[in-house]
Amino acid sequence: MKPKSLKAQSRKLQKALSKPAREQYCLRLYVTGTTPKSVRAITNIKRICEAHLKGRYTLEVVDIYQQPVLAKKEQIIAAPTLIKKLPLPLRKFIGDMTNKDKILLGLDLFPRNGSTATEANGNAK
Repeated sequence: MKPKSLKAQSRKLQKALSKPAREQYCLRLYVTGTTPKSVRAITNIKRICEAHLKGRYTLEVVDIYQQPVLAKKEQIIAAPTLIKKLPLPLRKFIGDMTNKDKILLGLDLFPRNGSTATEANGNAK
């Protein structure tokens, strides 16, 4: 009976190892002060992250008026802009993040149905 339990434990271990680890997301949102569009983008992305990435994301909000060097370094040409730094590939989203489905698809949190997330997400770069 003991060998059987060892086999069962071994199978459980193999199954656990075969599951991909839950990836940590590193996001950076560039905004322009406290404009209505910026506030809406912050609210929307926080809501999406809390609903779908709770406990496995970091979100940094950067005001390009306060830190223009960071915006220049990332080549930000419009705001609000969300950059998904991790997990790779890097993705950029422009706008107030109101289209939840496109954001989820671009963050690889929705099934792709045969297309790539960038192709299916009209506002992802």
